[in-house]
Amino acid sequence: MAKKFTLAEIADFLGESWQGDNLTITGLNTLEEATGSELSFLANPKYIKQIATTNAGAVIISPDHAGEVKNAVISSNPYFSFARCMGLFAEKEGFFEGVSSLAFIDPSAKIGENCTIYPFAVIGANTQIGANCTIFSGVYIGEYCKLGDNCTLTPNCVLMSRTSLGDNCYLQPGVVLGGEGFGFVRTDFGIQKIPQIGHVQIADNVEIGANTTIDRAALAKTSVGRHTCIDNLVQIGHNVQIGEETLVISQVGIAGSTKIGNKCTLAGQAGLSGHITVHDNVTIGPQAGVTKDLPENSVVSGSPTMDYSTYMRHSILQPKIPELFKRVSALEKQLAKLEQEQDSKK
Repeated sequence: MAKKFTLAEIADFLGESWQGDNLTITGLNTLEEATGSELSFLANPKYIKQIATTNAGAVIISPDHAGEVKNAVISSNPYFSFARCMGLFAEKEGFFEGVSSLAFIDPSAKIGENCTIYPFAVIGANTQIGANCTIFSGVYIGEYCKLGDNCTLTPNCVLMSRTSLGDNCYLQPGVVLGGEGFGFVRTDFGIQKIPQIGHVQIADNVEIGANTTIDRAALAKTSVGRHTCIDNLVQIGHNVQIGEETLVISQVGIAGSTKIGNKCTLAGQAGLSGHITVHDNVTIGPQAGVTKDLPENSVVSGSPTMDYSTYMRHSILQPKIPELFKRVSALEKQLAKLEQEQDSKK
């Protein structure tokens, strides 16, 4: 059943004031596409002209622009308020409740209260599942794993043995935690595999995107700190340690034994070599290549990385290099001609 809220109820949920008619709001949409029963928002002033043409029933808007719309929730941070509304209107994923008889659950596993386990999930020996967890079809949880309360594992997630999740973790489809790290060494007898006997430890309130892989450690643990969010298609190598409240964007690759601090941002397709330390509050730009330690509060980009302001100057000059080359070549020819003329006068 579709969710509906009055404008007053939404304002009360957000802890904000409202104005106009107390409409019933049936959904959320952009200013451009919203209908008369939908709520939209204005966060960027460059879209202010759309206020005059929008069909939205109401708008979340800042106090500065509240006079330009009849029905509104007035917020000092419209974008954040709208994001909270998205959670209010979001429908719960899934259609099944309870523990399916078609799931395989080892007799030694312990399942908490109010869990939902879909058909064809597998839960291995001596594993503990906390309360209010949802395990979708195709999920494999190996031996001696531990899940906290309120975790959701969507279809085809894999937790290999001794992987642990804290409370309130959310794994998108296809996540693999605890696969073997890339441990190989060249010897006189060819390439030899080094067994990886560590584990993966994920703290509370972590979300991991679709088809992301986090390898188990060679000996100790690969770890991800509280409130860290990891995007789709990220590769995290063995023994990597990621701190709290860090954002790791799609297609980032982090090689083994690298340490990432708290509140860092790793933009898309950044690559980090192994055995380096990225300290707290560092921002790494897209497609950056990080080969050395980065101090606290750094903002870097490029490959190899450099200070962001230096990188931007380099980026501006780079298209001019062919023309500069032509000019230097012409100057060299002129200089050679002048030298010949001087030599001829001697």
